[in-house]
Amino acid sequence: MTGIKRPMSQYQDDNEWEDWGPSKSQLKRDAEALQKMGEEIVSLSHSELEKIPLDEELAEAVELGRKLKPKKDESFRRHLQFIGRLMRSRDVEPIVEALSIIKNRHSTVNARLHRLEQWRERLINEGDSALNELMSQFHELDRQKLRQLIRTANKERELNKPPVAYREMYQYLRGEIEDLL
Repeated sequence: MTGIKRPMSQYQDDNEWEDWGPSKSQLKRDAEALQKMGEEIVSLSHSELEKIPLDEELAEAVELGRKLKPKKDESFRRHLQFIGRLMRSRDVEPIVEALSIIKNRHSTVNARLHRLEQWRERLINEGDSALNELMSQFHELDRQKLRQLIRTANKERELNKPPVAYREMYQYLRGEIEDLL
């Protein structure tokens, strides 16, 4: 085994490692992250895609990726690699920020809807005590309508009927207080 041997003292200096840059593994992880980001962008709806700041070349690549059949064809995987390669030469921070805004909006909406469902369950299970608490927080609600919906929903449960009032209560709450939650 021939080759150049370096003395051990040369490896003891940590300053030499700084000039070597990122490792090959790190570069590969970065490329895979950009490829996954490209896949997220391709899977967005048209209205969400308009909110992502893409240059012309990248936008064309994303549109082509949307036309390919995802996960069924090798061409889709290769195209995602191409999108990742295009993104390597661009500043991706604005794209990352726009994607995070879109993701957070979805989670915020889901949290609001979940709170509405919790209120509906409390109203049906606890009755007037939950209704009084809800009315103290949201004065614009119609107490009489809510009481009627609660009574009807409880009757529907007892008689094993379809939950029409249950759904109607959710729609009413959603229409009146969703933005306030």
